[in-house]
Amino acid sequence: MKDALDEVTRSRIIEMAWEDRTPFDIIESRFGYSEKAVIRLMRRHLNRRAFENWRARVSGRKTKHAALRSKDITRGYCRSQYKPQGAG
Repeated sequence: MKDALDEVTRSRIIEMAWEDRTPFDIIESRFGYSEKAVIRLMRRHLNRRAFENWRARVSGRKTKHAALRSKDITRGYCRSQYKPQGAG
């Protein structure tokens, strides 16, 4: 798979993948990366130990899969998640 993402976009996808409240569906709707594509991206750009820790963390986690989430949860992210981005 050719990695055509710029560093900022790749970094944001990885950040969202680590976030507990951000379901894979949100990542797919924003960036076009399915859960399988996110897994490939994480495998490619994290060291082995970090990837294994991430997989153990998100596997079966209800908040990462919209279909498993409680209907009471309407937000897909933490309020502090979307901090201003730009040149810095």
